[in-house]
Amino acid sequence: MLALTELDTPQPVIDRQIMRANIAAMQALCNQHHIANTPHFKTHKSVELAKLQLAAGATALCCQTLSEAEVIAHEIGCDVIICHQLLGAAKIERLRQVASMVNLTMICDNAVVAKYLSECFAALSTPVDILVECDTGMARSGVVAPQTAASLAKYISTLPGLNFAGLLLYPPDDQIERAQAFLDQARQLIEAEGLSIARISNGGTPGLPNIGILGETEYRAGTNIFHDRMQMGKGVATDADCALTIYTTLVSSAEPGRGILDAGSKTLTSDLTLFDDFGYLPDYPNARIYKLAEEHGFLDFSQCEHKPQIGEIIRVIPNHVCPVVNLQDEILSVEDGTWAAPVRVDARGRRR
Repeated sequence: MLALTELDTPQPVIDRQIMRANIAAMQALCNQHHIANTPHFKTHKSVELAKLQLAAGATALCCQTLSEAEVIAHEIGCDVIICHQLLGAAKIERLRQVASMVNLTMICDNAVVAKYLSECFAALSTPVDILVECDTGMARSGVVAPQTAASLAKYISTLPGLNFAGLLLYPPDDQIERAQAFLDQARQLIEAEGLSIARISNGGTPGLPNIGILGETEYRAGTNIFHDRMQMGKGVATDADCALTIYTTLVSSAEPGRGILDAGSKTLTSDLTLFDDFGYLPDYPNARIYKLAEEHGFLDFSQCEHKPQIGEIIRVIPNHVCPVVNLQDEILSVEDGTWAAPVRVDARGRRR
């Protein structure tokens, strides 16, 4: 095994044992609630790790971009859900190609996107499933009223190449009652139009404690394969559940209690999420990475009883693991304390 002192930092490392436990825990949770597990590819962007999730029982992969869907279609071949609104003439032939290779599901929240998708898929022999995206409190994309969801569902059902299949939502974990009220009213209005809701796609690792409450048929979670500091802050994970850790070296300490790490925004990313600093140091929990430059992390360890020394390699659990992965072509991994094969980030850096 490569000694830690020989590790070329900054370097993310995946603990495969913890990662596999996270995959198994998610599948067991979905099985318990009789919900299809449709994990999000965007967190790891790895063909190898996606195949591990499918082998554990996942029924499809979600993704955020067409380029991710292309990787899945060409290298894995499972069902795909693109849960992001897509538009643009340059994407039409690429979308048709993916739809010809796998069972594809798309989403939309407006008639413009619905018409575009119909133009993409009208000539296909099998209609493409469409989920109406609903905003149940996140205030990003998604229809904001049940009446709009019903009207859009009816419109989709009239378009060639499309099959209205159901609803997709991403509710804040503290607004479940609001999401339930939205779904109940939307279901009533949609069924009054003579349509049925075959699928309700729910998602979000922070919402896992509420899984099954909304009557969803499938669940999209991404971060849970690795977990991160954000999930620790939400109470969904502990540091022992975090499978990806960044190793970084203290390279400078010009004055007592202050130092510089060799990991900056190009390793840790600048995501703050729930916090006002840039990662959790499990071996120095009272230390703070209070500022980032591109290749430097500014470390305040003045509150630490035991202080790190120049040249010491320090572990950091990132605030948000998804963009950290996207900064890497491959990530080192360990298995039971021994170095294992690196994980390729296959869909990283591709055009949308």
